Amino acid sequence: MKNEHFLTSMHTHTNFCDGQDDIETMCAAAYEKKLLTIGFSSHAPITKKTGIKGDWLMKDNLIYEYVDQVLAARKRWKGKLEVLLGFEIDYIKGLRSALDIDIKSLNPDFLIGSVHFIIPANGAQPFTVDGPMGEFSAGLNDGFNGDGNALMNCYYDALAEMITLGGFEILGHADIIKKNCLTDGTQSNLWLAENEAHRQAEISHIAAEKHIIAEINTGGINRGKINDVYPSLTFLRLFKEKNVPVIITSDAHRAEDLCGNYEYALKTLNNAGIKNHVIITGMNKQKIIWHLKELL
Repeated sequence: MKNEHFLTSMHTHTNFCDGQDDIETMCAAAYEKKLLTIGFSSHAPITKKTGIKGDWLMKDNLIYEYVDQVLAARKRWKGKLEVLLGFEIDYIKGLRSALDIDIKSLNPDFLIGSVHFIIPANGAQPFTVDGPMGEFSAGLNDGFNGDGNALMNCYYDALAEMITLGGFEILGHADIIKKNCLTDGTQSNLWLAENEAHRQAEISHIAAEKHIIAEINTGGINRGKINDVYPSLTFLRLFKEKNVPVIITSDAHRAEDLCGNYEYALKTLNNAGIKNHVIITGMNKQKIIWHLKELL
């Protein structure tokens, strides 16, 4: 399948957070793969603001260097590759959102809104829903007394709150909760399946109202974590019902993963009945320029 069918990579991590390669290496790989646009979306710092730590997040003292390096790469690659400055923002209720002034003041070209952190209502320690299985299991037990349905609802509550608040362009891996809840890499455990479709329909409705672009993310496949895209086929069909535009991303943490498994993503979109996907081609007055490209 030819690269012009997908053209962009907007969910990209470098060694400023938990990626392996630097900005220049990622740009060179994007150019080699004949991409039109690469969007850098480092995990925004949260420790100074929230007190929560994570070794996969950008450190607070690196944020200005990150911005400078992305903008410098934009100049170097002008005329050959569109380079956009972005962040992946972790929504943490009352602590971090895409509307925070510390991020907005940096004038990012785009933001990805994601939920990784779960904040148990019983006061137990926050944990990441997609973290190592040991951490996830401990969080499930300590924060929810082993009640997976309660955890699932907590995750989708946070996702709904994040989308309602807005301030970002792309919805990140909307059902990433399934990463640690799959029986064979593709099928959800029963405690997720019972009420999850209802919650996903709710998310699709809010995303449509807020004019959010949803990503179909191949990162879990690229890193050998699951055998499916985020979000699932059933979730994508709900996005289709609500006319939520979808963009293909690889959530690349290595240069070699840029565009990884995009062919599978395209097939999944086709199976969902989605006939177009978003192509981001640049910026205009602080707004991303995007178009819908027809699937073949």
